[in-house]
Amino acid sequence: MRFIDEAIVTVKAGDGGNGIVSFRREKYVPRGGPDGGDGGKGGDVFVIADDNTNTLVDYRYTRRYDAKRGENGHSKNCSGKGSDDIYLPVPIGTTIIDTETDEVLGDLTEIGQVLLVAKGGDGGLGNTHFKSSTNQAPRKATSGFEGELKCLKFELKVVADVGLIGLPNAGKSTFIRQVSAAKPKVANYPFTTLVPNLGVVDIGKHRSFVMADIPGLIEGASEGAGLGIRFLKHVARTRRLLHLVDVKPIDGSDPVSNAQIILNELERFSPELAQLPQILVLNKIDQVPEEELNDLCTHIVAELGWTGIVFRTSTLNGEGVDAVKYHLMNEIEREREREEEDPIFAEAQKERFERLEAEVRHNIEVQKEAYRAAKRAAREQGVDNDDDDDYDVEVEYAP
Repeated sequence: MRFIDEAIVTVKAGDGGNGIVSFRREKYVPRGGPDGGDGGKGGDVFVIADDNTNTLVDYRYTRRYDAKRGENGHSKNCSGKGSDDIYLPVPIGTTIIDTETDEVLGDLTEIGQVLLVAKGGDGGLGNTHFKSSTNQAPRKATSGFEGELKCLKFELKVVADVGLIGLPNAGKSTFIRQVSAAKPKVANYPFTTLVPNLGVVDIGKHRSFVMADIPGLIEGASEGAGLGIRFLKHVARTRRLLHLVDVKPIDGSDPVSNAQIILNELERFSPELAQLPQILVLNKIDQVPEEELNDLCTHIVAELGWTGIVFRTSTLNGEGVDAVKYHLMNEIEREREREEEDPIFAEAQKERFERLEAEVRHNIEVQKEAYRAAKRAAREQGVDNDDDDDYDVEVEYAP
């Protein structure tokens, strides 16, 4: 299976049909006059959020979409038929960007949400519009207007309330398996997760939220190491970050240093992102003897200088997991209610996410350009013969 989170397509709205020059010619109507009809309108191009698709893979193979032009006008004052509009389905959470202006045209976050991205041209006027008392037989008609041509970037960000972050093998995939129906791949080696995994956490009747398991960060990710920051854009929409730390790493590394790596990479990549509310989860407590556990957890929290909320869990057997998900649900519900009741807070939240998305998009573009520059330099030196210059658009994985 392929997970595609970026695609660039060209869309062309339909041109308007031409108006025509025509005169009424009937028996016993010697001065019928002009009856040229108008041209039909060209088709518009829309993008629609579709819950039946979760990837942009189709737009890697078909990169141009053209709406049909409107029909030309007809005699007897009959207008030409307008062309049908075309709709391009994209996953929920897709941002549409005009690549020429870098303008964000829209953000599709709800099922069925529709965005007009290219407007079809209006039809031309037939000669009947130009008749007057001094010009009773006009031989003038106008051509249809051209439809808009745009180059668009589709950028998918998973829509989640909670983003799971942490080093590879911190237990994020196991955690999301425990709290939702998602079944990400789990193994005891790094980088098992190569794509974001979504899971709906169902707390009870009408109480649920979406959690995203984001591929693990490593030291140097903000400079492009490992998977780099290619998937960090998917946490740009979240309300909370759940930071999982393995209290007893199998490689013998220091859990405090491991947690600090994530915090540092977040800060380097996006200061705005690093300011999102974070909850620390000390995971894999089943790997530590009970008499040592309290001292170890206290030491980790103290060394990190952590003043926020801390949970202890074992994602292997589910210990402590329910407490985390109920806490998250309560926090998210309080925030949602405040947004509904307080327009000022809701607007501040909207502005924060807009700033966050702009910062994330800018930083990813900077890293992509640095990556491509390094590839070009390597080719010039004859070191790298790989012609694939795509970055963060395609990952293949075994489900």
